[in-house]
Amino acid sequence: MEFSSLNLLYDVAWMSVLLLIAKVIRSKVHFVQKLYIPSALIAGFMGLFAGKQFLHIIPFSSEISSYAGILIAFVFGSMFIGNKTKVSFKNMFRSVGDSFLVNAASEITQFGLFILLGIIVFPIFFKEINPAFGLMLPAGFVGGHGTAAAIGSVLSDSGWKDATSIGQTFATIGLLGGILGGVAMINIGARKGKTAIIKSVEDLQEEMLTGLIQENDRSAFGTNTVNAMSIDTLTWHFSLILVAVGMAYGINTGLKAILPAVSFPVYGLALVCSIILQGILKMVKLDDYVDKKIITHIGSSATDYLVAFGVASINISVVIEYLVPITVISIIGFVFVVVWFWVISPRFFRNYWFERGIYIFGLSTGVMATGVILLRVTDPEFKSGVLEDFGFAWIFLSFMDMFLVSFSPMFILKGAGVPYGIVLLFSAIVCLVVCKLIFGRKGKNN
Repeated sequence: MEFSSLNLLYDVAWMSVLLLIAKVIRSKVHFVQKLYIPSALIAGFMGLFAGKQFLHIIPFSSEISSYAGILIAFVFGSMFIGNKTKVSFKNMFRSVGDSFLVNAASEITQFGLFILLGIIVFPIFFKEINPAFGLMLPAGFVGGHGTAAAIGSVLSDSGWKDATSIGQTFATIGLLGGILGGVAMINIGARKGKTAIIKSVEDLQEEMLTGLIQENDRSAFGTNTVNAMSIDTLTWHFSLILVAVGMAYGINTGLKAILPAVSFPVYGLALVCSIILQGILKMVKLDDYVDKKIITHIGSSATDYLVAFGVASINISVVIEYLVPITVISIIGFVFVVVWFWVISPRFFRNYWFERGIYIFGLSTGVMATGVILLRVTDPEFKSGVLEDFGFAWIFLSFMDMFLVSFSPMFILKGAGVPYGIVLLFSAIVCLVVCKLIFGRKGKNN
């Protein structure tokens, strides 16, 4: 049956119903609350099992697997719109250099290590496995559902049709394992006196469990910056993001016509377009009428649907076919992030090593939201300043992400995955050495 706008409406409506049900479950079921599983992940699992692969209750269209790739462009297209921070690399490096370098080293190492494992080691045990298989673990773990969709689409266009489902599977495994494993490590750290702020996970605020904010603790969603007689504030902000995304897809179409052999990630172009659009807004003196909080909320909403559709669209037959290598490399992936947390973090951070390390653990197994969730468990009121530090460092880390996600599949497809992986590992070592030399002296809360 031909896909239509009505199919899109039904898909989004059904997923919205599942998100609503998932939110009720998260807010009412005590067992689920203790797991800290995001509502979007619960909705995704319900969509997976209620869809055509299992119960045939929800008639999702065949296009839901493509939504994650579009939504990640939406998320990246919102990143720099409304950003008025004057960025100075020198000042940033002085204040958050260790956070930047250790985070960068963790991400670069994960990409380099698993690219090499996928090309050199896994073909020994799993014959005819695609050389890009190893890449899909960091695509899902450190990248999340959106990055898995972005890299998966590039590899699918090059002939490996199973890439996206495998990437979404790794993203789901990473997100679940990251939250459950992170909470377990926080419990261990609190009992051993490693945490600087909380002494017990049981002391957490009720809103962390239910996800519901009580009236006295609520904050404003954003600020009205335009008069509704001309255009509604939400419409104004929503349209800005859509302009950045539309620009990205338009540029991508033009680049494909000029360079048909090269695949450019739309989400990376969307990030660049968001910077360009912010520059245009500043030039015409409209940047003061953009509320960054509203832009961020819109991007976060897209992330919720991205995760939900990403999980719901996993092809179970592909997972079964690759079950053994997926299981093996997932175990190796979790060993890597756990060792990084307990071995690297306490030796390279100047202060609040546990809080900084658990944030990176969350980023390395899921998405930024996972890192924030785990950080807030250890630092409920964000007293440590860790979130601000990583938020500042993220401005630069986002460009590193764009490089890794854009060029990693390209190097593998061109047969240069091994030297590329070696260069990445060497770069990660350089990051850690520089971090130790410059920020080696520890301060408080070690």
